[in-house]
Amino acid sequence: MNRRNFLTSSLIAGTVAATESFLPTNIFSQQKEKSMPFTLPTLPYAHDALEPYIDTLTMQIHHGKHHQAYVDNLNKAVAGTEWESKSLEEILANISKLAPAVRNNGGGHFNHSMFWQVMKQNGGGMPSGELAEAINRDFASFDKFKEAFGNAGITRFGSGWSWLVSQHGKLVVCSTQNQDNPMMDIVEVKGVPILGMDVWEHAYYLKYQNRRAEYVGAFWNVVNWDEVAKRFASAK
Repeated sequence: MNRRNFLTSSLIAGTVAATESFLPTNIFSQQKEKSMPFTLPTLPYAHDALEPYIDTLTMQIHHGKHHQAYVDNLNKAVAGTEWESKSLEEILANISKLAPAVRNNGGGHFNHSMFWQVMKQNGGGMPSGELAEAINRDFASFDKFKEAFGNAGITRFGSGWSWLVSQHGKLVVCSTQNQDNPMMDIVEVKGVPILGMDVWEHAYYLKYQNRRAEYVGAFWNVVNWDEVAKRFASAK
């Protein structure tokens, strides 16, 4: 390199360095995005794992679109507030103090996160152990429990959920509207949900159309009773 080219290169390098030093933020480096407090959980199985009872396309849209929207909107709703650093359970327990956007999207995030866990491939059958004993004690039989739980979902007007709830050492069935759940301080039946069934149309309409009762019947083939039993034990 001749002396003239060397001086020119040095001048350009010096100008860039000087420019960078006066910038409040280094525009030549990529800034990290602020991490969001809530994130979409990964499905514990493949999208097609619950076939033929819950179809692949429904799972893809339900998890990747609907649940993702609840997460995104919840993060927006709590951004810049004291609730941004709170757990989801703390938020739900104080939901009466918060805006409808937090109630709807916080409930949607909690409910769906649980929903994916209480289902599995080759699920169904019957519970065992202490959970089975508690169901027989509080509902007289497993079949009567299934009837009560299913009816709670079938008769829920509009969108909502059917729940099996641990409440002061006793199991009860209830349903909630929209994305409400028994963890919230505004619902009639409060307790720890250990099994939830989504009866929003987006959970079943692609396969079952208006036949909600058929979807409810199919749900029993994918219930993850091991996970429900773990939640029951933790609630105790």
